[in-house]
Amino acid sequence: MDNFAQVLTVLSSMITPVVLIMANGSLILSTSQRLSREIERTRKLGKELKQLTDTETRERDDDEEILAVYKQLKRSTKRVLHLQRAMTSLYVSLLFFVATSVSIGVVDILHLTYNWIPVTLVLMGAVLLFYACLELISESRLAFIAVHFEMARAIKAVGGGKRLS
Repeated sequence: MDNFAQVLTVLSSMITPVVLIMANGSLILSTSQRLSREIERTRKLGKELKQLTDTETRERDDDEEILAVYKQLKRSTKRVLHLQRAMTSLYVSLLFFVATSVSIGVVDILHLTYNWIPVTLVLMGAVLLFYACLELISESRLAFIAVHFEMARAIKAVGGGKRLS
């Protein structure tokens, strides 16, 4: 019976990182969707900029529009880079959380005194998760700025530059 209690203790310890794994997986899923949408948006803006700068169809009053699309493309590219760094950090963080779970079992099965291994692994995963969150915060800020810029541009186009109340 004592052996069974020890097995349950080890299994419980191994399952503890699962909470972090699930939270990380949720962030990976939502970040992946954001990255996919932003990559598609960047491609669309690139095509739009190419059409606007085409020498055959370009008009004189396109300069302001070209500048606006260029600014959006530049901002969108920055967002993609933030999201890519966040994704990389999330995947490596996931690796550390899974390694933590495995190391808990290995340390116990082999009766090793290296209890610092799981602690170090989970801390490394947490640091990377923190970094990914910082990248996502930066990307969210850029998204806010982009939406504000687009709304101001749309209002200007509809209202002829006058403020709409």
